[in-house]
Amino acid sequence: MPMSNTASVSKNAALALADGTIFYGTGVGAKGTTCGEVCFNTSMTGYQEIISDPSYSGQIITFTFPHVGNVGTNNNDMEADIPVANGIILNTKITGPSSWRSTEHLDKWLKKHNLVGISGIDTRRLTKHIRSHSAQNGAIQYGGKLDQKTLKELVNRAKEWPKLDGMDLANQITCKKNFTWDISEWSINNYEDKYTSPPDKKFRVVAIDYGTKQNILRSLVARGCEILVLPATANIKDILAYAPDGIFLSNGPGDPAATIKNVEPTIKGLINSGKPVFGICLGHQLLSLALGAKTKKMPFGHRGANHPVKDLETGKVEITSQNHGFEVNGNTLPEGVIATHISLFDGSLEGLKVIGKPVFSVQYHPEASPGPMDSAYLFDNFVDLMESQK
Repeated sequence: MPMSNTASVSKNAALALADGTIFYGTGVGAKGTTCGEVCFNTSMTGYQEIISDPSYSGQIITFTFPHVGNVGTNNNDMEADIPVANGIILNTKITGPSSWRSTEHLDKWLKKHNLVGISGIDTRRLTKHIRSHSAQNGAIQYGGKLDQKTLKELVNRAKEWPKLDGMDLANQITCKKNFTWDISEWSINNYEDKYTSPPDKKFRVVAIDYGTKQNILRSLVARGCEILVLPATANIKDILAYAPDGIFLSNGPGDPAATIKNVEPTIKGLINSGKPVFGICLGHQLLSLALGAKTKKMPFGHRGANHPVKDLETGKVEITSQNHGFEVNGNTLPEGVIATHISLFDGSLEGLKVIGKPVFSVQYHPEASPGPMDSAYLFDNFVDLMESQK
């Protein structure tokens, strides 16, 4: 069994990868054992937003930036009511909070949400391992014995944990019933610590929840949208019954090829409804599948807040926030659907639109949280489409 570092008295936790590689470290958060697909995020800020992003369901997040915990946690930086990530991996022990906005230490916050983590890991080595061998399952144990028998069992648990390929996680974490959303964006005034007052409502938007981030909803409210959020199980009749001016398809976790099996008739109906449709991340992938394109698993995905994307229509380059392990194969776009954005890292498809219909989507996150706001104009484009239909 390969070992990447040696256990010592101070090491009370271990990370086991499915290929048998073991990393020893010090536990953080809740004691226990957790399994999931090990991924890495290169963002330098926004750890609370990342951990609470529903798109990380089924995943253990490796933070490549070493100083995690320095701004503490607070209720305003949540992207979901309850985080659904499977665990976290850190290079150093959690940094104590030094922000006036902090209301709770990150370690206490992790315990409250029963999240298991490990620190003291050589995250550079782990990240290079994932890049070289592709994403794989892992298991973290914090507490209890770390003898050879336990470590062997931990590796087996990682091997036996189901891969994200073929998993429909969106239908597991979607909201159980309809709800409205009326909270707007956070104030950008450094001397204020509050949400801005929303403008008058001009457009009714139905948002389909596959695991939506709350800042997406805030971004729409800030542009005069009245938001009604429906579960992923909503059908075309349910959606159009609310007479929406536009429909939003949210981000979310899991394999889009598995999720589309349950939602394809609905999305096809939306495409043909004549209503403006805007998709982000998983919503982009589901829209693409409904149009006839194909998706595939990426070797290690895109997760970070500094990904360059080129707008093919304007030639401009945006620095974007991203979080996805699957992609739309740009070579499979059907006639009448064109690419609008591509990644400058690997040339992968980052956006599309349907010719002659008010339908478009992007793979990345224009709402950021965390990350740059270069792509916020996409929400304005959605509003412009709805305005043109009135």
